[in-house]
Amino acid sequence: MLQQQQRVNSKGERYVIGPTGAPLTLSDLPPANTERWVIRRKAEVVAAVRGGLLTLDDACERYRLTNEEFLNWQSSIDRHGLAGLRTTRLQQYR
Repeated sequence: MLQQQQRVNSKGERYVIGPTGAPLTLSDLPPANTERWVIRRKAEVVAAVRGGLLTLDDACERYRLTNEEFLNWQSSIDRHGLAGLRTTRLQQYR
């Protein structure tokens, strides 16, 4: 798993570059009660874990995910890019 370099913005907040290319801080992450997981939100959580904003365990606890579910998101991004996170095309990307 690739780790991104730790960066700090002008407010002193740690950030990583998110899937859209914009800085992503902890406050920019989806809310903990997210129920509808669109591609962008999944990719933001993966970027936050890869960049060190959250640990894998913290992300799974915060978003009520299993380790397997998170690792599937990560694997889908690695293999197929953001399009791999589409649930409507799941069979196509396996």
